[in-house]
Amino acid sequence: MTRTTPPRPLDVEALFPELASYRGTTTRLHPRPGSPAVSSSSVGGPLLWPADEPWPVCTEPHTRGTGRRPVDIHRERQVLAGAWDRDPGSGPTAEERALLVELSQEHRITGPADTDPLPMIGVAQLYRRDLPDLPAGPDGCDLLQVFWCPFDRHGRTGYGMSLDLRWRRSSEVAEVLAAPPRPEVVGYEGYVPEPCVLHPEQVATYPFAGLLPEDLCARIDAWEEALEEQAEDAADTDAPEPPAYQYDLSIPPGWRVGGFASWHLTDPSPMDCRTCAAPMHLLLTIDSREWDGGSGSWKPLEERNLPTHRSAVPTKVTVGRWGQLNVFACPADPSHPHRWSIQ
Repeated sequence: MTRTTPPRPLDVEALFPELASYRGTTTRLHPRPGSPAVSSSSVGGPLLWPADEPWPVCTEPHTRGTGRRPVDIHRERQVLAGAWDRDPGSGPTAEERALLVELSQEHRITGPADTDPLPMIGVAQLYRRDLPDLPAGPDGCDLLQVFWCPFDRHGRTGYGMSLDLRWRRSSEVAEVLAAPPRPEVVGYEGYVPEPCVLHPEQVATYPFAGLLPEDLCARIDAWEEALEEQAEDAADTDAPEPPAYQYDLSIPPGWRVGGFASWHLTDPSPMDCRTCAAPMHLLLTIDSREWDGGSGSWKPLEERNLPTHRSAVPTKVTVGRWGQLNVFACPADPSHPHRWSIQ
């Protein structure tokens, strides 16, 4: 089933013709629960990983023997989804609530030292053939695979994430690893994705307002303020919120490839390659939500009648406090290390 972004509430280039020169494209991934194949682009699905190649592991020092079991996390989600679909009014039964308490328990495993290799979780794999805005990888690589450590205990603060991106040529993989290693416990359930198939859709996009020329940004701000004043004067509580550049006209929410990064929580930060100093381009956005109350205009036409709880968080991935992870790549040499920002 395809996913179709509704037309924007208005033609932003008609209001601000200068934006035409800044227009770009981004490919919305529209991940939805399913059973992806190893040969498909997916979130949380099986990866095309060679049987003779070591699986990515985290060796940064941090405790790794206490947390929730991934199997319990998946089972908890199944119980909750079934209960709310069955009875939206009251949800889980008393028996199901008791099971949910059991499934939510943390477990301690014996043996692992703080630097023992910890299998990373395969978050996504993206084939270039499926995604028009996915750039070519180094040396003709056509497949991007994303991994992360299931614990938030890295970096200078001890509360950061550890991300690992791998490019490869899919045609060179002969025998696929049948049973990848998995962590026994995880420190954060938001790092455990549900298997999702993708429904890619390319849409137009525009830069974050704070990165536009100062005069143009000021005019957009003044236009939004005038719309808000008109809405307040109308005193119609049932009237929809006026469209906003940030939430309705420029950068779509959800998982996507290419386009422009949002800087809605912080001031824009230069993302220059630490190897060659080239300004980096947005490679991938991993979003905690497909949409929310402020970005509902991007809800696909095919899902406009579905309850939000069934569609807004299909992957069950949560970044930060319901934020998004923006991953940047060097356009001069895609083999250079990636950078990322959480918004």
